[in-house]
Amino acid sequence: MSATAWAWLVLLLPLLGSIVVALGFRAIPARVAGIVGTAAVGLAFVCALAVLFNLLGDEPEARHHASALWTYAGAAGLDIQLGIYVDQLSAFMILVVTGVSALIHLYSFGYMRSDEGYHRFFSYLNFFVFSMLLLVLAGNFILLIVGWAFVGFASYALISFWYRRTTATGAGMKAFVINVVGDIGLVLAAFLIFRELGTFDYGAVFAQAPDVFDRGGWTITAICLLLLVGAFAKSAQIPFHTWLPDAMEGPTPVSSLIHAATMVTAGVYLIARTHVLFYLAPTAADIAAFVGLGTLLIAGTIAIAQTDLKRAIAYSTMSQIGYMIMGVSIGAYAQGLFHLMTHAFFKALLFMTAGSIISAMANRQDIDRMSGFWRAMRFTSICLVIGGLALAAFPLTSGFFSKDSILAYAEARGGIYEWMAIGGYVGALLTAIYTFRLVFRVLPGEPCKEAQHLIDTGELYHGPPINPASEEEEDTEIGFPGAHHHIAEQSWPMAVAMGALAFGALFAGLIQVPGVDNVLFGFLEPAFEGSPLAAIHPEVGAEWRGLAIGGLISIVGIALSWYLWVARPQLPALFRERLRPVYLLCLNKWYFDEAIELLVVRPALAIGRFANDVFERVVVDGIVSGTKEAVGDAGGIVRTVQSGFVRSYALLLIAGFAGLALYFLLRAT
Repeated sequence: MSATAWAWLVLLLPLLGSIVVALGFRAIPARVAGIVGTAAVGLAFVCALAVLFNLLGDEPEARHHASALWTYAGAAGLDIQLGIYVDQLSAFMILVVTGVSALIHLYSFGYMRSDEGYHRFFSYLNFFVFSMLLLVLAGNFILLIVGWAFVGFASYALISFWYRRTTATGAGMKAFVINVVGDIGLVLAAFLIFRELGTFDYGAVFAQAPDVFDRGGWTITAICLLLLVGAFAKSAQIPFHTWLPDAMEGPTPVSSLIHAATMVTAGVYLIARTHVLFYLAPTAADIAAFVGLGTLLIAGTIAIAQTDLKRAIAYSTMSQIGYMIMGVSIGAYAQGLFHLMTHAFFKALLFMTAGSIISAMANRQDIDRMSGFWRAMRFTSICLVIGGLALAAFPLTSGFFSKDSILAYAEARGGIYEWMAIGGYVGALLTAIYTFRLVFRVLPGEPCKEAQHLIDTGELYHGPPINPASEEEEDTEIGFPGAHHHIAEQSWPMAVAMGALAFGALFAGLIQVPGVDNVLFGFLEPAFEGSPLAAIHPEVGAEWRGLAIGGLISIVGIALSWYLWVARPQLPALFRERLRPVYLLCLNKWYFDEAIELLVVRPALAIGRFANDVFERVVVDGIVSGTKEAVGDAGGIVRTVQSGFVRSYALLLIAGFAGLALYFLLRAT
């Protein structure tokens, strides 16, 4: 079979899994539904490997194939094919998406097994994976938009999965609305591309763009800025980031899937896929890079002050996506994608460990209530440390190699990009501090009540079911979390998934060691050879110097974290008191939610109220009512004339003739 045939199977399998589980929910037992959903994505990963092996059999310059099933839309010269585009970039993305998603499905098989919505969960989860695969395999901008919209809907459905929680439904709606704003930007960009080039097809667009657009021209800059609106909304970059922490209202596997393998990586992929356009719009590319850097630093400062375990990890995702956005925007395409891959391993792992700990805490997520889990949950604790080390870019972990490859490229490009590298190192220090703040708050120390209960009895603590966001008591029926909790130490599917991700978090970076191997960059290089920026290669010595600096920063950050939260735990409270304005700024997430409420939500509601109370009631209703009354009065006059008596009609006829006669007499005089 060809690479494109295998790619169609990659798309088809998760979609079939979603449909089978959804339609057969009455006939298929819950565990079978989990097996079907997990197997569908697992088989998609096998097919993705087949795509890779087929591409490796081609010459590097010939590793791009297009395939179309039929015409998706055609009229007046418009020909949009239901087609896919398989090259090194899409092959890389489907491997990451299906591989990590398969492990998340396996984890979900154990984690969600007591939930009443088990069938619905796996159907949604399969559809989410299908949507992301459609996005990365699309062969034209129209199918890209379809996949983009499907991802937005799937995220809404999964964030709001526990739909009887008002906090969950509110978070889902918030994510959906912000992502629709991004969808609008992407649609407008596609319209501009079609207006200028007369096609939506990737191959034609990227081939014609250098001849049609002037580098730095207004039109291409506008197109790329609109693309960035879509990318920033989907990848939670400032100012479109506020939906991501609230998305933690969904089940933990959903958080893992959104952050590691699907939704938030879509913006990185979009910029990498359209790198030809961004090279022609350097202003837009620089804006993207600065937004990525700003998100990296701002999210890092917010994460240090958060006490909700999942939300703190969510802000770390924003920060790490900032690295990737900065990388692919300045020309470090392969480096940004390398970090996307390693981040998928350690971020999925961190969320899984968080889910295991939260289950042991009877759904409590506040790290102020946690301690001593090293003694209670040894396997989960080891996985948390491994994920934390990779996120903090500790030497020889996967994050160590991938993060610093972006910064090495920025230094090699020189100029203002060297300052971006410095900002990246500052972000690395923040990352090490806030990551191990979580580790040192949760694992060492005297076991908390829930951890001690697990140590003493070997059973999980089960308190009354509560909403961790609002502290409200709730049921355990459908639309709420299941009655029972599950941890990796007692569920082999969860343990297997976490173990595989821990291995990736530790060793995945070894496929791209400076001066030793060039596996990933060599594979991806032909996908970006059209950009002069891809020809910039840092010297091996400079890369190792950057790695040494990054490793030292990681060690310093971890040591600072240990000093603050283990050796001198009274210091953070002192700093919060002495630097209260700064602390409140970080605790309140730089007041972005309040600013959006003030500048966007309230004006929109005011306009809506005015439209409803004044324009609709007075103007529109007045016009409608006036028209109705005028027509009614005219009808009344006509009804009076239409009496039905012949003599009345004869009288009107005589009066009419008399009027005509009088008119002509007057004209004659």
